[in-house]
Amino acid sequence: MIEPGKLFHLEGGQKRRKIALTFGALERDIKGIAEKGTEYSFKNMPRAEYVKQITQVLLKDPDLSPEAAQEIKSLLNAEPFDELRLCNCARNHLLSIIGTFPAEWDLVIAPHQAPTDENGIVRERDFYPNIAVYAEDIRSPFNIGSIFRTAEAMGAEKVYISPFCTDPMQQRAIRSGMGCIETMGFERKSLDDLPDDVPIFALETGGQDINEFKFPKKGICIIGSEELGVSPQALQKATYGRVSIPMKGLKASLNVGVAFGILMQKWVDSLENQD
Repeated sequence: MIEPGKLFHLEGGQKRRKIALTFGALERDIKGIAEKGTEYSFKNMPRAEYVKQITQVLLKDPDLSPEAAQEIKSLLNAEPFDELRLCNCARNHLLSIIGTFPAEWDLVIAPHQAPTDENGIVRERDFYPNIAVYAEDIRSPFNIGSIFRTAEAMGAEKVYISPFCTDPMQQRAIRSGMGCIETMGFERKSLDDLPDDVPIFALETGGQDINEFKFPKKGICIIGSEELGVSPQALQKATYGRVSIPMKGLKASLNVGVAFGILMQKWVDSLENQD
């Protein structure tokens, strides 16, 4: 990190990039996920004061909009002072000036910590037995990570992935999964290798309304690729049926991870209400 006074001697573009990087490093330090050697280290200045001084440098940027400046000033003067929110707000307004909009990979997100009991021992994961999802040919690492995150949160026991599904251990998938891929694990299986002793159904258009669908007490839900949906072979495998989410929009299209989240909420509701 650079001393605030030195920033005034930098030129416009270089100054903006340096401040943006500094705010990002501060966010990581505040969240306790700073990489070794990048921790806040100015012993003669509390970190909160450093954040305020860097922010004052940003407020002098002539391209900062009045609305953005007002939001930053309100956070700067807020009591109690929220240094993390100020860093995040300032960094994103600065990136907007630079013209570099943050991608998912750039977000400063701290992994969720595993829940522990009163003795500090990590609790075992609770789930609904024999509730699983089969991800068929999901291509986006972000989507597969999101699917794992939803499956873990909603209590699925397993995640199966098809032979040509993207690798859940890819770094972008791991980041999107927020630790859930490592927690749940997965099995790569072909359709023919899926268990035969549980109901299998598909989330796909042209099926029964999700509000009327009778969810099984155990089973596997097949969700298809972003581009082609569930394959004809998978639909044949889904002997329990096909379920669809009713939509009113002109495009009537949902991200596969969002659609899966809606389905899991409905499935869990039915499990909780079954005798």
